[in-house]
Amino acid sequence: MKHADSEYIVIGKVGATYGIQGWLKIYSYTAAAADILTYSPWYLEDASGWKLIEVKTGRQHGKGVVANFAGLNNPEQARLLTGKKIAIKRNTMPALDQGEYYWTDLEGLNVIDQHGNTLGKVAYLMETGANDVLVVKVAGKDHAIPYLPGSVITRVDLANQTIHVNWELV
Repeated sequence: MKHADSEYIVIGKVGATYGIQGWLKIYSYTAAAADILTYSPWYLEDASGWKLIEVKTGRQHGKGVVANFAGLNNPEQARLLTGKKIAIKRNTMPALDQGEYYWTDLEGLNVIDQHGNTLGKVAYLMETGANDVLVVKVAGKDHAIPYLPGSVITRVDLANQTIHVNWELV
């Protein structure tokens, strides 16, 4: 589970190898895929925690992003990084205004309805164009709840790891 006080914010994930010179596809969690390249430095998660990694170069490729890391010169070396999360240190991110949250801070929070019932945990968020949506796992099934502060989202309490909603699951 992610915690609001975590030192790192996950901004993407390493995908499959690309080409023969050690490049990798990058799955960006930023609003525009190429925005991930504006953040630095990157850290990759392994069994012992977060490790700094040097991005030699990166670029937009079609709708996605590809990058090459220092020390990776072929697909065999690059393949070892596939699936690893990419993060940056939280203190390098811009400060948010009151009532604004990074998605990573909301993932894993318990969702409580207007009657005090726990509906489930936020599995992830997604953009729909009209508004963002919380996807809540309930008994193995995904439920979408619009992220509409003031009407549907009545309170976010990071200290208690809860989001209070005015919503009925159907």
